[in-house]
Amino acid sequence: MASEDVKTGESAVSQFVNLAEEAKLAREGVKAPSYEVLSICKSLIAGGVAGGVSRTAVAPLERMKILLQVQNPHNIKYNGTIQGLKYIWRAEGIRGLFKGNGTNCARIVPNSAVKFFSYEQASKGILLLYRRQTGNDDAQLTPLLRLGAGACAGIIAMSATYPMDMVRGRLTVQTENSPFQYRGITHALSTVLREEGPRALYKGWLPSVIGVVPYVGLNFAVYESLKDWLIKKKPFGLVEDSELSVTTRLACGAAAGTVGQTIAYPLDVIRRRMQMVGWSHASSIVTGDGRSKAPLEYTGMVDAFRKTVRYEGFRALYKGLVPNSVKVVPSIAIAFVTYEQIKVLLGVEIRISD
Repeated sequence: MASEDVKTGESAVSQFVNLAEEAKLAREGVKAPSYEVLSICKSLIAGGVAGGVSRTAVAPLERMKILLQVQNPHNIKYNGTIQGLKYIWRAEGIRGLFKGNGTNCARIVPNSAVKFFSYEQASKGILLLYRRQTGNDDAQLTPLLRLGAGACAGIIAMSATYPMDMVRGRLTVQTENSPFQYRGITHALSTVLREEGPRALYKGWLPSVIGVVPYVGLNFAVYESLKDWLIKKKPFGLVEDSELSVTTRLACGAAAGTVGQTIAYPLDVIRRRMQMVGWSHASSIVTGDGRSKAPLEYTGMVDAFRKTVRYEGFRALYKGLVPNSVKVVPSIAIAFVTYEQIKVLLGVEIRISD
């Protein structure tokens, strides 16, 4: 009996010592493995929720942008954002405005989760290397280093979820009059694999990666740098106690989205068009009524650029820019602010970079 009491006492002491050791590690800035795993999960959840909320909020504009990007120039059906949205509303109802959003969210939730998490990890790694190189332990990330971290995050996230983006593009452009219908994500994936092969799931990947470098890189660089500048300079009374309001952070996100999408937009147009290549019903799908005068045939990214500019002019590279601009500004702003607010609710440090 006494020995059992001794064992019980030793167990209690052992648990107390372990707790004390964990507390000491926490004070010294060293996190226990379980804490690290929990932190990673919370960060991924925050990124996923941010992506889903932001994309659903602008889903009608996203569909309108894609339809404008790929429609046949010989059979113009959508003359602008407002006219196009009204046409979809009359022809397909409210469901038509959100067509493809389920697939989009299935793609953007993991994409956003991986992107935000990858940016955090890339920022930490780049900052560590930068401090070692300069010998300054107090050095902070420069806008250029943030651009590099954002580019890494964008490439990783884009590559990991690209097949979903390719399928989402095809689901988005089909209409009630299309001669062929994908019934959903799984059916679209299996059909593409069966009829076009695994490589078809990555059509348009190269311009996507090239475009994501300035797009995602600039989004993070502009957003973080603008926040730092506002906190340091405190212009127009926008900062109180080194904290930015939700409205101010939304404005920072809007500025970041505007800069990034304007520079990378032509590559997004080419990506969408390349995703249609090899789809036997692509031309009739994008015109929406089964008629076609200009089949979509591109041998690669350069060929797609050349033919688009030759036959439709340089302005064709910016088709759908208006709905995309209206969409990107609130989308990026909502994504950044939602991410930070979710992390606050989950009890995680809200700074994206140190």
